[in-house]
Amino acid sequence: MSSTTVDGSYRVALDTNLLVYAEGVNGAAKRDSAIALIERLPRGSVVIPVQVLGELMRVLTGKAGRGIAEARGMLLEWRDAFALAPTTERVFWTALDLAVDHQFRIWDGVIFGAAVEAGCRLLLTEDLQDGFTAHGTTVANPFASTLHPLLAAILT
Repeated sequence: MSSTTVDGSYRVALDTNLLVYAEGVNGAAKRDSAIALIERLPRGSVVIPVQVLGELMRVLTGKAGRGIAEARGMLLEWRDAFALAPTTERVFWTALDLAVDHQFRIWDGVIFGAAVEAGCRLLLTEDLQDGFTAHGTTVANPFASTLHPLLAAILT
């Protein structure tokens, strides 16, 4: 799968922390920052790994104390807004390789593997090493003081 969209922009996967912040779980400042970032990304370029939705559900119904029906509604809104990247057998084996070769936690590897399989050039997250690249996908921390050059290029 190509890592660019029809308009030539890169595909970009979002990690759980961006959606958690966008839902306001960590306060208004983080919410506003996450929403502003997501709104600046080219609309057709954003991909959400299905694993991210599962993790978001856990945070919303746990830490955030939202009811399960309310949380489901929030997940449906994310599903309807952006393309989803499934967790497939191939994604699992990529995740396992990342866990063995790079000491990833398996679920971070699943998210990274889904981004790879979806043809994403970037995975936006605070949870992995900024600049880490494997299988053509690069990790970029969207809240770093200096943005990764690929992310900066997408946002301009």
